[in-house]
Amino acid sequence: MSAGSGSASRPRSAKRRSPDAAFVLDTRSLGRRPGTMRELRRTVTTEERIGLDLIGVPVGAQVELDLQLQAVSEGVLVTGTVEAPIEGECSRCLEPFTDSVTLRLTELFAYPDSTTEQTTEDDEIYRMDDDLIDLEPVVIDAVGLELPLQPLCTPDCAGLCPECGVRMAIAGSDHRHEILDPRWAGLARFASESPGSGSPDEGAADRDH
Repeated sequence: MSAGSGSASRPRSAKRRSPDAAFVLDTRSLGRRPGTMRELRRTVTTEERIGLDLIGVPVGAQVELDLQLQAVSEGVLVTGTVEAPIEGECSRCLEPFTDSVTLRLTELFAYPDSTTEQTTEDDEIYRMDDDLIDLEPVVIDAVGLELPLQPLCTPDCAGLCPECGVRMAIAGSDHRHEILDPRWAGLARFASESPGSGSPDEGAADRDH
């Protein structure tokens, strides 16, 4: 996972950034009245890579947010989907590939000084900063859990030829290497190095001398 993406070392509260911009959501319109809801659709451009070593959401990607914010007694419940393009390197054939990921979110952001906020450890729940929600830590955590540690360009990727390293996808089904049984390797080497391994004419010439 990219640097700073671990939840244990990151405070789960909104960063001091412009309200209602990028991944920061302004909840003042909800008024903390339980049951009040707000729909939100937004496109966010990533400023940093999000993901794992071999696969992730690249810098400058367009992330689509389709969310519902609902005020509850202890905070704001955020539900919906996040869609983002991803770039990766196949763990079998090492070729780059692109794809997309859809994350389904259901997260509670606790109000400051709420019972939930006061009785829950820092790394167990997300927190609001005044009336702001920073969704970026949620997206980072969700991407890290959704993406595979060993990504594949296709589910049936055949990888690389263990003998010559060529991609099997372009080598074809008839790609073969003649491999000598190791039990006969010594005999074959002896035969190639023995004096009688030359041509018949060479042997006849030697006898004439």
